[in-house]
Amino acid sequence: MDPTISLQRFPEIRWHGHWIWIPEQKIVPAGMFTGNMDTQDESHGLFRKTFDLAQVPDSVPARLTADSRYVLYVNGQEVFRGPIRSQPRRMRYDYFDLAPYLQPGKNVVAVYVKFLGIAKSYWMPAVANSTLGSTGVLVFEADLGDRWLVSDDSWSARRGDAWLADGYDTDANHIAGGVPTESFDARKRQGGWHELNFDDADWGKAQVIVPLHIGGRGRSQPPTDPYGPLLPRPIAKLAGDRCDVAAATVESIADALDCSANNPAERTVTSALMHTGAGQSSATLPLTVTIPAGGYVRLVLDMGRIVGGLVNFSVDAPAGTVFDFGYFEEPVVERSMFGAHGGNRYIAYGADDSHTVFDPKGFRYAIILAHGVSGEVTLRDFHVQESHYPWSSGAAFECSDADLNAIYKAGIRTVALNSWDAFMDCPTREQRAWVGDAVVHQMVHLVTNTDWRLAWHYLELSNSPRSDGILPMSVAGDVEDRGGVTIPDWSLHWVHGVHNLYRFTGDRALVKSYMPTIERVLRWYLPYVTESGVLQDLVEWNLIDWSSLYSSDRSAITTASWARGLREFAEMAAWLGERASQSWAEELFAKVKDGFEVFWDEERGTYVDYVKDGVQQRPVNQLAGALAIVSGLAPTERWPRIIETITDADRLVVRSWAHPQKDEDVPAAMRNHMDVMLRGVLIPNWDVENQIVIAEPFMSYVVHDAVALSGMSERLPELCRRWRQFLTDGYDTIGENWGAGTHVHGWSATPVKDLIFYTLGITPAEPGYGVARIAPRLGDLSWAKGSVPTPHGLIHVSVDENSISIESPVPVVVDLPERPLLHLAAGSHRLT
Repeated sequence: MDPTISLQRFPEIRWHGHWIWIPEQKIVPAGMFTGNMDTQDESHGLFRKTFDLAQVPDSVPARLTADSRYVLYVNGQEVFRGPIRSQPRRMRYDYFDLAPYLQPGKNVVAVYVKFLGIAKSYWMPAVANSTLGSTGVLVFEADLGDRWLVSDDSWSARRGDAWLADGYDTDANHIAGGVPTESFDARKRQGGWHELNFDDADWGKAQVIVPLHIGGRGRSQPPTDPYGPLLPRPIAKLAGDRCDVAAATVESIADALDCSANNPAERTVTSALMHTGAGQSSATLPLTVTIPAGGYVRLVLDMGRIVGGLVNFSVDAPAGTVFDFGYFEEPVVERSMFGAHGGNRYIAYGADDSHTVFDPKGFRYAIILAHGVSGEVTLRDFHVQESHYPWSSGAAFECSDADLNAIYKAGIRTVALNSWDAFMDCPTREQRAWVGDAVVHQMVHLVTNTDWRLAWHYLELSNSPRSDGILPMSVAGDVEDRGGVTIPDWSLHWVHGVHNLYRFTGDRALVKSYMPTIERVLRWYLPYVTESGVLQDLVEWNLIDWSSLYSSDRSAITTASWARGLREFAEMAAWLGERASQSWAEELFAKVKDGFEVFWDEERGTYVDYVKDGVQQRPVNQLAGALAIVSGLAPTERWPRIIETITDADRLVVRSWAHPQKDEDVPAAMRNHMDVMLRGVLIPNWDVENQIVIAEPFMSYVVHDAVALSGMSERLPELCRRWRQFLTDGYDTIGENWGAGTHVHGWSATPVKDLIFYTLGITPAEPGYGVARIAPRLGDLSWAKGSVPTPHGLIHVSVDENSISIESPVPVVVDLPERPLLHLAAGSHRLT
């Protein structure tokens, strides 16, 4: 997206361009009223349009979208990839300036479109009408000054035969991760098809797709059903650095490859488990190897760290040589419970074999199997062009502790790798936009990135409630498409994200737009409210956290999560002047607060997880007490005692129902993880009387919020040092869980926001940072300094044991230990 292009150059609603698709895939009208609901196969379209220019205008505003994904070229140069993930009825388009790519005389615009067919982790199909929505589709327009260049039936088009050329079964590739798998036969490619001088005389002409349904009016230009009024891209263009191979290992194996699994990634796993001998190592490319007759060569490439983006490679190989690729976070020593996913296959053309894998991948280790033809093969190049949300410069943090500095940088790197066109759970396994996970990504952006657009787009993308008002657990992909089980508390994290919007921007119109959805989410819980005001027997997947906890029966944890949502809704309603909404939420909250006493354990000084048949049960998780504090259900005089209890290192244990530690004594009934997850076989394997289960990295953000609210922010530097365990063996990202899960999960990056919010102490004192609060709490640090973004510019703070320096574009309230609050005007200040 080029921010210099004004959207005013485009028609307000209707496009000049027409929906077009390839001529080989005929559109067969379906039922007039029911629409075409049949699942379609993956398909690929190539499009070209040549035109002449007497001279190049100063700017050529253009916009484009496609179902499902596209790459745009002008005169052979790649211009853009898109569109961003979205629900099909809120489809997004990209806009940009073509002038830098044009020349006087002849020009060509070329577009490759990939239609995914079945729902994937980051794409959900449209509910098609009789003609539009069941196949791929493209619409384009550009303002040349004296005329419009638009998509229509004058464009040359043809099917891309190189993809799925070996009969690859896309349904079989829809593994748990939901990440598309590509198979490309370069022998069938249209070499140079996007170049200016390519001869497309044997191509057909694009067909214009006219929506056929009652009310369609025969118009082939947007807005049309099922995509609605196309919306502009609200976020920046993705970018990133080139990442090269750090080390490579090569094995030449004479045995035949077991090809019973057609999936390329599964083949690489099979080969890794069949042969574990060491091979030859090399630190650099190119690498030349020989494929033995009837055998194969395996190359294991180590990128040195987790990377994410577009895989590029170049090979010299005989025509027909098959390259199977698999992408992994760690060396393969066993099969994953989710299966291998996200691989790709490339069959060599025999000359000029360079390729960019279309769908982005995340990994540290790439395994390449070369087979099918004996002879010499050279891997000339392999690199990843990273493609994630850009970080605008200015924000920074540094302190006297090198470990915390490393954790801070790792947290940003982790969130960056999970900030593509939406906030994701991980780039390596799923690439799904989980509604709950993203609240931590959002807060990391708020303290480290001066571009907050993705932080707020998260709220808009996730604002997609089911018919009962609750949000899908993952949006704009296969999970939302199926409309199945959700994680109700993920919707409550989204509510917290809207509360962040209120605090950090003060945008009344935008906050108000989300209030109806928040109320529907909160009302979803009402049928489960007991006479005492607490929740009981919630349905669906009340995950809360991967740590071992109880969210069934009468649960303190689910009740307090809901109560935090009620309290935040009431606060925003009061700010907006919506008194009826405020009173409704406050009355409910008061009832919950009275009933919540049933969970208080006076002897242990915290709240138990749950009550069953009117009796307190003994298990305690950190989150019962932490959520009681952040929700305001616990009386403030209890807060210090609760924090002392739930942060007592001698009592804390790591336990997870889904990820038992290797040294745990796991009961036999819990050795099948699926029994635990699906049947709720939850048997404590810790001392429930004396031990407390620690929250996993994600929900530690709530624990740390509770510590700060209780006036103990000085303890957070030490608590954050627990994250050092992730930065080993070359990994510079933060993992999913304590001792389990992926190596790069953005939901685990809470130390980044804690070091800013609570250690450096910078937060909004008024909505929209009309006034900032500066409350540094160094703990055991000798100094800390940083620069933090606000809507008004950066706030700079430097603090040590003797002084504090502040430079702020807004007034500040300085809160120092054992000192009265100090109100200062905008500007520069130094206090001793």
